Amino acid sequence: MPVRIYHNPRCSTSRKTLALLQDKGVQPEIVEYLKTPYTEPQLKGLLKQLNMSAKALLRKKDAAAAGIDPAAISEADLIKAMVEQPILV
Repeated sequence: MPVRIYHNPRCSTSRKTLALLQDKGVQPEIVEYLKTPYTEPQLKGLLKQLNMSAKALLRKKDAAAAGIDPAAISEADLIKAMVEQPILV
């Protein structure tokens, strides 16, 4: 089964996850989502696979810096914001 990781090399959690996979002998397909952002259908599909809401995937500090209040934005609008500003993921 192929493994894909949506990776941000500047994120310590992402680096640790990639290292853990590689230490286990898994060579995942690496998608640097800041260089190759998600499309809206891709992000919706990923959220569905993960059984998560966009709010659960949101990077809170980056959202605050972008002036986004997760409590005041709809799921659909948050997904659009994440597509436009992938650092929010």
